[in-house]
Amino acid sequence: MGSALGTEERADRTALEEKLRALPARPGVYMFRNAHGEVIYVGKAVSLRHRVRSYFQSGADLSPRVQRMVREIADLDFIVTDSELEALILEANLIKKHRPKYNVRLKDDKRYPYIRISVQDPYPKVTITRRIENDGARYFGPYTSASAVYQMLDELRRIFPYLTCDRTITGRDPRACLYYDLRRCLGPCIGAVSQAEYRAMIEGLIRFLEGYTEEVVRDLEARMWAAAEALQFERAAQLRDRLRAIRQVMERQKVVSTVATDRDVIAMARADGEACVEVFFIRQGRLIGREYFVLEGLEDADLQEALAGFLKQFYQAAAEVPPEIVLPEHIEEAAIIEQWLRQRRGDAVTLTVPREGEAAELVRLATENAMETLNALRARWLADRHRQEAALQELATALGLPAPPARIEGFDISNTQGTAVVGSMVVFIHGVPLKAHYRRFVVRTVQGRPDDYASMREVLTRRFRRWQEANASQRLPGQRPDESFAMLPDLLLVDGGKGQLGVALEVLEAFGLRERVPVAALAKEREELFLPGRSEGWLLPRSSPALFLIQRIRDEAHRFALSHHRARRERRSMASLLEEVPGIGPKRRRALLERFGSLEAIRQAPLEALIEAGLPRAVAERLKEALG
Repeated sequence: MGSALGTEERADRTALEEKLRALPARPGVYMFRNAHGEVIYVGKAVSLRHRVRSYFQSGADLSPRVQRMVREIADLDFIVTDSELEALILEANLIKKHRPKYNVRLKDDKRYPYIRISVQDPYPKVTITRRIENDGARYFGPYTSASAVYQMLDELRRIFPYLTCDRTITGRDPRACLYYDLRRCLGPCIGAVSQAEYRAMIEGLIRFLEGYTEEVVRDLEARMWAAAEALQFERAAQLRDRLRAIRQVMERQKVVSTVATDRDVIAMARADGEACVEVFFIRQGRLIGREYFVLEGLEDADLQEALAGFLKQFYQAAAEVPPEIVLPEHIEEAAIIEQWLRQRRGDAVTLTVPREGEAAELVRLATENAMETLNALRARWLADRHRQEAALQELATALGLPAPPARIEGFDISNTQGTAVVGSMVVFIHGVPLKAHYRRFVVRTVQGRPDDYASMREVLTRRFRRWQEANASQRLPGQRPDESFAMLPDLLLVDGGKGQLGVALEVLEAFGLRERVPVAALAKEREELFLPGRSEGWLLPRSSPALFLIQRIRDEAHRFALSHHRARRERRSMASLLEEVPGIGPKRRRALLERFGSLEAIRQAPLEALIEAGLPRAVAERLKEALG
């Protein structure tokens, strides 16, 4: 075995050396992979040959972090680009996709919330989304807290009473909703304002979010006095109340510059391998907002590398790029990043590093805020870590495990009367969900009637078959295992009682894992825990941290399975309903689904929108009638 392994390692090293010799002297992106095929680092280069070979030269002056990375490299891929700018854009996309452990990256693999204003619609609406689309809408963000965004919009709606309903606005509705009476909507549905007046209000909201608050105030004041002079006293009073509300918001926006500039001020605080970046958003000289972002993958990376990594990831997703970005230190990639940001903004962008004056004071203030935020976060993380450690230790004691389970996998089944049956696998590492390892299963062997036991048997069988495949020595060259299946859980948790526990034990026995993988089942009715070798269920104390943890894993598996099930059921019902309408075949059905995305969106769409999507008028009218 040792001899064969040595031969395999030598073959891998030879293949790597051949790739190093074949590297072109052109711009591009390179990816280093470890022995498991995982991408551990993504980088860009003006010359791939020069940059990549520099990692492997004897006597190269590499930091300890890079030395550790080089020892892990088993393979590399590269992509040639036409320019360094293209390489930078591709690098940012690949880091976001693979989240390599040796790259500086934004913590939490999630989409941050944005404010979306559908300016392309006749009567724009304001919503919160986690995805920027090229749909003509205006976006603002990203923000780190969805709850803070909802709170902000609730306050702004007192000033800019925008639509939130799904009505088709004709101006001829017999009555408005309650929001009109509460002065949280202008009532375009009943013709209380014209389309032009409503869009003027939306434009004011956009200008306010852009930071042009003084301009918005002047506009409201002019309209208020015009209404008063025209003896429209109720209208003037409404504008007066909106002016008061906007001035209250403005009082909280600190004036930080004597010049009406637009800039982002970025600063960083680090401690014990953790880092927090604070961003001040300054528009027209006012501090209109601030957000913090946590970085990971830093280890001993220097400040320049950390700042460059943050800039590329943050402004790749940011809805707006200001003309000036203020940094605490110069970065090596400043010129190419400025070129990239100019492309994103459509105008010049400058990275500046002030040494004195207002901007330097803002960097100092942002650094202080970053440090305070990081200290607060570290205190919270430490408390959470202690709670998780206590829960895992208690769980190990309760189940008789030799050590706290580092990796726990939870499984659940979801279906409706035996249709659209799906299973879920969620993964918790040290008590924390690892969503990159979540997996869904479409159950294929159970049709016609619900059978949760058979469904769970199929899901678990497929999971452990994938484990066998991931660890098979006869893998094809270049074939990479799915990391989520490549390791065994320290605890397998299934949703259900003794029956589901028996299914799990049966599957583990079939794969020779009965003695290697501990298993438990959690029944919903009394939150009983069923364990192998025990005839009766066992109740953990209601206040037990271990119970809270396994309930959370069970509920997360249920949520993950249910969301997939609902999506499949909706697609199925959507397709069947559309197929029942004469004149809608597979091609038109596909076009409708691509255009509107859901049956409800098709139902809400006006007749003209259906015609624009390619339906003849008669077919569109039949569809509206069928969907009610």
